[in-house]
Amino acid sequence: MCEFNIPFSGTAETLMSRAKQEIERAGGSFTGNDEQGNFQAKTPLGSIYGTYQVVQQEIALKIIKKPLLVSCKRIQKELNEVMR
Repeated sequence: MCEFNIPFSGTAETLMSRAKQEIERAGGSFTGNDEQGNFQAKTPLGSIYGTYQVVQQEIALKIIKKPLLVSCKRIQKELNEVMR
């Protein structure tokens, strides 16, 4: 399991709307609201399952299941880029 926090600017509503759109466009699923929820993101190596919780201007992410060959650092790097 991986856990990390990612700071963001703007509103949680805008961030979650964009995250939902990106994940679903890539064939994954996203359920929740502007405060907390869960997601499944698809990669060429398999799916990533996780939860999120928004606390002020940070999103706390817990990756519950991921492909063995996808590192936590790689997931964090990709999410950091999406959150900007």
